[in-house]
Amino acid sequence: MSEFVKGLKQNDGNDIRYQGNAFLRMLGYVKPYWKTVVICCILVAVLTALELYRPELIGSAIDKYITGEEALKLTPDARFEGILITAGLYIAVLALSFLCNRAQILMIQEMGQKIVYNLRMQVMAHVQSLSMRYFDTTPVGKIVTRITNDTESINELYSGILVRLFRNVVKVIALIAWMLVLSPVMAGYSLLLVPVVAVLTFIFRKLSRRCYQVVRTRITALNTFLSEHLSGMRIIQIFNREDEKCAEFGEKNTQLYKASFREMMIFGIFRPLIYFTSITATAIILGGGSAQVLLHAISIGTLYKFSQYIGQLFQPIQELAEMFTTLQSAIASAEKIFTVLDTASDVEDAPDAKTLPAIRGRIEFDHVWFAYETVDGETPTAENMDKAHWVLRDVSFVIEPGQKVAFVGATGAGKSSILNLIGRYYDIQKGAIRIDGVDIRDLTREQIRAAIGQVQQDVFLFTGDIAHNIRLRDDSITDEAIRDAAVHTNAARFIDRLPAGYAEPVTERGATFSSGQRQLISFARTLACDPTILILDEATANIDTETEQWIQEAIQRLMQGRTSIMVAHRLSTIQHCDRIIVMHHGKIRESGTHQELLDMDGIYKKLYQLQLA
Repeated sequence: MSEFVKGLKQNDGNDIRYQGNAFLRMLGYVKPYWKTVVICCILVAVLTALELYRPELIGSAIDKYITGEEALKLTPDARFEGILITAGLYIAVLALSFLCNRAQILMIQEMGQKIVYNLRMQVMAHVQSLSMRYFDTTPVGKIVTRITNDTESINELYSGILVRLFRNVVKVIALIAWMLVLSPVMAGYSLLLVPVVAVLTFIFRKLSRRCYQVVRTRITALNTFLSEHLSGMRIIQIFNREDEKCAEFGEKNTQLYKASFREMMIFGIFRPLIYFTSITATAIILGGGSAQVLLHAISIGTLYKFSQYIGQLFQPIQELAEMFTTLQSAIASAEKIFTVLDTASDVEDAPDAKTLPAIRGRIEFDHVWFAYETVDGETPTAENMDKAHWVLRDVSFVIEPGQKVAFVGATGAGKSSILNLIGRYYDIQKGAIRIDGVDIRDLTREQIRAAIGQVQQDVFLFTGDIAHNIRLRDDSITDEAIRDAAVHTNAARFIDRLPAGYAEPVTERGATFSSGQRQLISFARTLACDPTILILDEATANIDTETEQWIQEAIQRLMQGRTSIMVAHRLSTIQHCDRIIVMHHGKIRESGTHQELLDMDGIYKKLYQLQLA
């Protein structure tokens, strides 16, 4: 038992706990559907009245046509006729209950699905608006769990719990009131064990909430592990680490199993206790009620009514308690979803952000300082910048429209960081970055990124076909534009040889294509967008000689009339640039043309000689 309680007290240090009231916030999503809720509440009231009426109908029939004094005054035919009429009314009540219940379920299920759909879209839109820093620090599996599992987990709240909660509360209140009207003494017998149920419910609610939070956390951890390791399966098999990774998966699977077992134990203990209490209450009713019948204080029909009402009383109480399990699951998931929704992006448009008529492509770095994190691993702010791990240190340069500029330097010199900052995927801590003379923090991110076409070393292709990967759901790009882009970037040389051409299926990450083919598709994708600023980040790395010739031709065509920025370790690919900037430890150490840098006899010349050697 100590291990059981200990398991419930475990805290997950990886998740930030939501501080607000998640339940009240979830109710806010119901507001647009208030008419549906009102209609459902009316139907619930009708259903409650019909459920109360059924025992009343049978109990009255017992007194009137079977055992009561009135029954003895009637002829057998009249009594039988009365019983048939009662049976017909009972069937009519059941039919009406069925229709009301069906209408209510359909309406509430439709409302729940719409709310979950809108919530899922809201989470996805917000995640896409977050800066790259969020994705640097948050596992993909955790994000997937938020958008899929957690949103689906709260579906039951909207599609069942809210109306059932209202229905059961109304039913309990109506039952208690009606029993007091029928017989205060019998009502006292019926409510004798209600305090016991209240105590059990309170304990169950407290334990179940924490248990569900642990289960949701364990599911997230398992999904995160799977997402990462399935993506890296090639590395696992290359280094023959299958057994070790299976063992690691087993540990996380065991943690989820234990958390789920604790959840089952809570549920398995509570339900029998409530059922036992219900049976005990029924025995009390039958014992006390029989004495009341013998004393002629109540009729047999009234005893029947109370024997039915006591079952109806404990059923909604048990449902209310069990609803807490689903409610706690929904709240635990909602807390995690709202934590994501409340995560502010490190990079946001200014309230008065400008939109230029057109971007010409002039880029200026003015004494730029930038760091990804501090010594403590935190995001650099004005208060802790003295602890920042500076990636760029006082960097200044200007690239004129149409110029071709390359950045070279050792790994970690800050080259790729400059490219990320131009697209404003991160914000700098000091200095300014300007496009066409305007600070990029005063421009909209949409315009900045629409003007930039970036080709990276690690090309990502989406599941679909080649045309889909070039268009990227931009309907303004026609099929003809796709073919033209492929021809100009030499991608058509291999696409035309494929069985399905531009409709050739692309598997996850484009695994069926070579690195060079993926790179050429990336060039075609960039050209189809017709960017003003072209960024090439190691676009020719790890490419065979023949494909590199195709790519070099594609690069020359892409650069025509565009501000072009390149990062390359192969110095032979950047000798044609208007200017080459040499980075070293986050600073600009040299700048000039290929020949000017060789004449300086500095870092660039050493790099060049090393590659020649």
